Amino acid sequence: MLVVGFPAGPWGTNCYVIAPQAGEQCVIVDPGKDSIDGIEEALGEHGLEPVAVLLTHGHIDHVWSVVPVCGARGIPAYLHPDDRGMLSDPMSGISEQTREALAALTSDRLPASEPDDLRLLSDGVELELAGLRLVVEHAPGHTRGSVMFRREGELGVPPLLLSGDVLFEGSIGRTDLPGGDHAAMLRSLTTKVLPLDDETVVLPGHGETTTVGRERLTNPYLTALAETSAAPRRGL
Repeated sequence: MLVVGFPAGPWGTNCYVIAPQAGEQCVIVDPGKDSIDGIEEALGEHGLEPVAVLLTHGHIDHVWSVVPVCGARGIPAYLHPDDRGMLSDPMSGISEQTREALAALTSDRLPASEPDDLRLLSDGVELELAGLRLVVEHAPGHTRGSVMFRREGELGVPPLLLSGDVLFEGSIGRTDLPGGDHAAMLRSLTTKVLPLDDETVVLPGHGETTTVGRERLTNPYLTALAETSAAPRRGL
């Protein structure tokens, strides 16, 4: 499997381009601000053809470029319906401080529209895109519509989790923004993350790649939950 990831924009939002291998179709995950050049470089270097954009949630730093990326190639975007309103009202899911910074950064010209083909996600759905099978895991807490995309492992390839802003290396997504819910975040971590196999590679929305096993041992949020959780592990 081919995974190209890079941080983009002032928030260092990780954008990913994922394909079975070079020269094939791919999906683009979370095209944030200033991600288009990196996407085009990845597509050209590896001979990839995008068929869809996957959005882990609706915050502006993850969806900034979704309309131009989808529009340039006539491809759909996938998002959970609970975060749909943030596409047309980007200010609705962010803090007052961030609103002020964005207003200064953009002269109040934020992207505020949906792609022409927006497809809505639900928990447990299996997406088959670009030769990849991805399971949608609805994981509210950071936002109401936060999702993770999970790929089962196979011979020689470990399981994969695109965690968005649910799980980071050593931390979790903040829950103090509009639509955030700390209790919901803890439930999501307990039911959606802790059961995963330790070998699962985690591709977060910000920061470095990690694994579920590493986070289970070192992430203070997961270690605390693991002590009280008897959730069975899922995976290989």
